[in-house]
Amino acid sequence: MGTADLPDALSGVLFGIQRLIRRRLRHGLGRPPLRGAQVELLRLVAANPGIGVSAAAKELYLAGNSVSTLVNQLRAAGLLRRETDPEDRRSALLLPTPEAESQLRAWQERRVALVRDQLERLGEDDRAALAAALPALYRLAEGLQEEVEKL
Repeated sequence: MGTADLPDALSGVLFGIQRLIRRRLRHGLGRPPLRGAQVELLRLVAANPGIGVSAAAKELYLAGNSVSTLVNQLRAAGLLRRETDPEDRRSALLLPTPEAESQLRAWQERRVALVRDQLERLGEDDRAALAAALPALYRLAEGLQEEVEKL
């Protein structure tokens, strides 16, 4: 493969891997699956308990009304709490419920196990190549993050 084909091939394979992981993890959940944006918001709130709607929107690069819709969906599902900010009664603080934290832990464990099982099927050379590519992939992600922040 030439370097001219690399951007399309790389973006395609990364997207495909993410889609396949999500699809595999949804199988056998026993509850309605959450959409990608819902999971992203839950992860963000779990990592930043008490984050506000506008800060979450900025972090996720979504419109405030889109995040409000997600908040309402996740509240209805019992996965998110919305409390009034004691310092600014006009603002709301977002907090994960214990069910959300449990679900996120379970997803993380299943995701790691799934990828670990697939990595074990690869040969040592392929695993070493993937490990060696990680620093470059992190730099690629950082560059993409910088571009998004300019928007």
